[in-house]
Amino acid sequence: MTKKRFHIQLEIEAAVAQSQSEIGMIPKSAAQNIAQMARSGKITTKRVKQLEAKSDHDTAALVEALSELCKSSARPWIHYGLTSNDLVDTSNSLQMRDTIRIIEPKIAKLAIILSELAIKYREIPAVGRTHGQHASIISFGLKFANPALEMAKHIERIEEIKKRILICKTLGVVGTGSLMGAKALEVQKRVARKLALFPADVTTQVVPRERYAEYVFALALIGSTLEKLAVEIRNLQRTEIGEVAEPFRKGQMGSSAVPVKRNPVKSERVTSLSKLLRSQISVTFENIPSLA
Repeated sequence: MTKKRFHIQLEIEAAVAQSQSEIGMIPKSAAQNIAQMARSGKITTKRVKQLEAKSDHDTAALVEALSELCKSSARPWIHYGLTSNDLVDTSNSLQMRDTIRIIEPKIAKLAIILSELAIKYREIPAVGRTHGQHASIISFGLKFANPALEMAKHIERIEEIKKRILICKTLGVVGTGSLMGAKALEVQKRVARKLALFPADVTTQVVPRERYAEYVFALALIGSTLEKLAVEIRNLQRTEIGEVAEPFRKGQMGSSAVPVKRNPVKSERVTSLSKLLRSQISVTFENIPSLA
């Protein structure tokens, strides 16, 4: 378990305890103690790994490490009504949420840059090609307008899928919420609000894996658009065309054998990374029926 994921799961434990105490499910004093210790920074990954070496269970080790620091009166209420996958799936959602917060502004910024270039070069004539062959004259700005629109569409897609993929699950074993009883859904709703997630509607032991498949597909789709732009740059940078080129800073060498070459290495990297993203799609689809 990474350090980031470790702290996220402790935050989930704190949010659950606080939510349960708000509706009288567990004592407020217990919730306060659990939340305080979970957020204290005193629980170390080293200690959790020591406990995991004995139990061979990462979530059990995390709960035991938290229990060691809590008061005896609070210990029975730690992880109350939860199962391991409540922490696993909810922490996955939090990490996806944080990833989107990094990616989304970058996509928006790229959409703006491409839009500005489309406007800047709207009156510059360029060769329009179909099947790689000359067709008719186009505006050079059109080459930027197309990916600019797609980047804007990716923002729309991300906003749309958030409610489906950023899921909070606290319904325990097999997803019935049986230990928490009639108040289980209210607890989940409150935890979701605290973590800026969406409460699960129906689950089994795990959140349905269609959610993860959609998330990975969205990322791969973004990568594919970026690759489309990169391939266009690579093609137009060919020596016999030379319409565009990647930046080439002073002192940079394009090749050890032919230093004067200007290879579109950045675009080539984008293409490679995009292929890596797409390779994950089939894996997530295979997980949909196998994890129920």
